[in-house]
Order: sequence, then structure tokens, then C-alpha cells
Amino acid sequence: MNAPLPTRRDEAWRYADLKALERVWPELDGPERIDVPPGERASRLVTELPVVDGVGMVDLDVTIGDNAHFAIHVLANAADYGRIHVKATLGRGAHFELGGAILGKGSQTLEIVTEVIHAEPDGTSNQVVRSVLADKATGSFLGRINVARHAQKTDAAQSVKAMLLDRGATANAKPELEIFADDVKCAHGATVGELDKQALFYMASRGIDPATAKKLMLQAFIADAFVSMEDDAAREKIEGRALEVMEGLS
Repeated sequence: MNAPLPTRRDEAWRYADLKALERVWPELDGPERIDVPPGERASRLVTELPVVDGVGMVDLDVTIGDNAHFAIHVLANAADYGRIHVKATLGRGAHFELGGAILGKGSQTLEIVTEVIHAEPDGTSNQVVRSVLADKATGSFLGRINVARHAQKTDAAQSVKAMLLDRGATANAKPELEIFADDVKCAHGATVGELDKQALFYMASRGIDPATAKKLMLQAFIADAFVSMEDDAAREKIEGRALEVMEGLS
């Protein structure tokens, strides 16, 4: 990659582990380009990051044609520094769907970064990200939505929630809206919290042991990220992998 190493002055790399990134930066290729033809449907599933020297990177540049649909569901884990970046440009009446889970422990730095460009009218997008972070891990979501001046009737939503299992863990959420049209619906919400102690107490009072109660609550929390998946087998695959990872986050 000939471009210079990013700095923290670039908002898209604000929370990145630049020291780890430096190890692999010269070997990185440009983004993978995906073109979804008008009226077609396409999807991508990422259950494992391609890790090299402790760094896992996925970089996609997606063009979604008129009335087309693209969905991507991702799991960020298993890297000292892991980054999933998706740029999506939507045509008229197109839809973009993202469901992502960030599962970190130790001193991992994991992030999902998106740039969604509503370039034409009547486009819709929905992004759901759930993070579970233990020890001193850092999980970040940076999501930028850009609505062009003539892209009326755009409907864009983001839902970002993080669960911190230890006080040393850190969650970052940075939604960013750049809207030039006036007839649009754009919504975003971000929360950071801990496991509900009252819910854990209630489950214990019903005879559920603490470890099982915690597992069930985290399973339900993470499942929100994948509820939009139309392929049952694919959903079971990524949820199963997420459960395996969460077993090690206690």
C-alpha cells in the first residue's frame, strides 16, 4: 500500500491501534470492490478476521444498484488489532444492512467502521452493532451516513450497544450524519452498560446458576446483531461462533 500510515487526526482512525497497524501496512491491498447489480440481492458473512502478525483487516467498497439489496454480517474478534471497514454507496431504492458483533478481551483493539452514502432517493440502510468487552479490551464503532442533496425519502438507522464485563474495558461509539436533503429520516442510538444485576438476581431466584444466567443474557444481547439474517444456517453459524468466543470472555 503506497498511502502513508494513517494518524489519529483522521477521524476514521481515531481509536485504531496504529502501532500494530504499522506492522502490516506496507503489505495491505486496497479495498475489495463489490458491485450489486440493479434489482439483485447479495450478502457477505465474516465469522473470522484474516489475521496476519496479530492484525486482522477487512476492507470493502460496495456499490448497490437501484432497488438492489446488500447485507453484511460480521464478527470482530481474534486479533490484537482488528478492523472491519465498509463503504457502501446506494442507488435509488437500494438497501444496505449491517449486523456486527465486537467481542474483545485482554488488550485487544477491535473496530467496525462504516461510511454509508445515500446517493439517490428512496434508499434505506440499517446498522446494528453489539459489543461485549472484557479485561482491558477496546471496541469501537464509527459510522458515517452521508445523504446527498437530491436523495429525498432516505431512511437510515444505526443502533449501537456495548456491554462492559470489566471496568478496564472501553467502548467507543461515534455516529456521524451529513445530510443535505430535507425529506429524510435518520436515527441513531448508542448505549454502554453492564449486565443487569436485577435480571441476574431474578434468574438466580428461578434456580438458574450465575454462569448460565450470564451466558443467556449475553447470547440474547449479541443475537440482536444477527436477527436480520435471512439465511437460517448462516445465522446459526455466526451466532455459534460468537458463543464460542464469549465463553472465553468471563
